Amino acid sequence: MSNQIKIDKLEISKLYSEELNIFLKENKDKEFFKWFLASILFGARISETIAKNTYKTFERYELLSPEKILKAGWDFLINPIMREGGYVRYDGKASTQILRNCETLIEEYKGSLKKLHKQAKNSKDLENKLTDFYGIGPITMNIFLRELRPFWEKANPEPLPIIRKVARKYKIDLSKYDRKSLTFVRVEVGLLRLRRHCSMVV
Repeated sequence: MSNQIKIDKLEISKLYSEELNIFLKENKDKEFFKWFLASILFGARISETIAKNTYKTFERYELLSPEKILKAGWDFLINPIMREGGYVRYDGKASTQILRNCETLIEEYKGSLKKLHKQAKNSKDLENKLTDFYGIGPITMNIFLRELRPFWEKANPEPLPIIRKVARKYKIDLSKYDRKSLTFVRVEVGLLRLRRHCSMVV
């Protein structure tokens, strides 16, 4: 496969949010929270498949708002949510994190991620506000903000090191793209998927 064909394919890569039928371009809090929840799952020490299955389990039980998740409680998150999602380890930790993050979102931002974005002074402050949430580190923060770049003014995280490494391997110049464009985000996601074919560690 030529490098040009690979670039063309990367530029139309399907976003993770799109795979989960989360519509970030609608600019609605309910869609942002869905992606926040999915990002927490993607950022955990589980496979992408289990993360997607677990998100879909939340969806199946109609637990896609911080209020509904808190009402469901820890035991319900453990079983059936985590169990049906495919968790065999870390289910208690993940359930605790999600509940605590829902509490923080409601207490600090009245349940609104749009409010969180509005209150952030700049991109760095936005990143700091997210990593202030329990259990959210740089990777989860990056997952969440990456696909919000075209839609949130202050969302502009640095591409992950693994993305830059894969780009170098395939001789793809990331600097030629507008980092706030949807095309750039698609390229990032495509490169992330290509990491499986590279003999490198994240």
